[in-house]
Amino acid sequence: MNICSKASRGSIAALGLCMMLAPAPSSAVDAPDPAPSLARPVARAVPVRAPRLAPPVAKPRPVFVKRKKGKAAQIRAQKRSDLLFRDGYKAAHALVMQKQDYAAGIGALRALGRDQHPDVANLLGFASRKLQRYDDAKSWYEAALAADPNHVRTWSYYGMWHAEQGNRLKAQDFLETVRSLCGNVTCREYVELKGVIDGTQVY
Repeated sequence: MNICSKASRGSIAALGLCMMLAPAPSSAVDAPDPAPSLARPVARAVPVRAPRLAPPVAKPRPVFVKRKKGKAAQIRAQKRSDLLFRDGYKAAHALVMQKQDYAAGIGALRALGRDQHPDVANLLGFASRKLQRYDDAKSWYEAALAADPNHVRTWSYYGMWHAEQGNRLKAQDFLETVRSLCGNVTCREYVELKGVIDGTQVY
């Protein structure tokens, strides 16, 4: 008989003490304590942001300076061309003014390939006027003045053209233009045109 059975027969205080000291009823099968886990806790993966990369810097392209190839050769070629033109013009001028072979002079002048040059156009006008091709002469004189409005020789020859056409007043206007361009009344262009207007010479 245990203490609790004895206490049931004794006082109530002893019975209460017995109940307090009595072990609590256990379950049918005591569950064993879980064994401690040996595995390390898995750390939560933290996403890692990739570092921002600066945009690629374009490499500067090399600058190549184009050299003007053959510049010296071009200058030499231009000088040769100018020399040929000068010599050709002199030969054509001699045909017109010295030999008075106006048709041959016109051919030589046209062969130069510089019809719009004021000296060439003026001499073409002069030769055409001498051949009495007055419309051609007028066109060449106007072409010469278009190329060079101050071409005094053309103003003089064109004035002679007007005088031969009987337009004396127009010839006088051209004579005044020649005087203005020359700055005097003694230049060759003025004297020749005035002589044609006055009828003292034929040119």
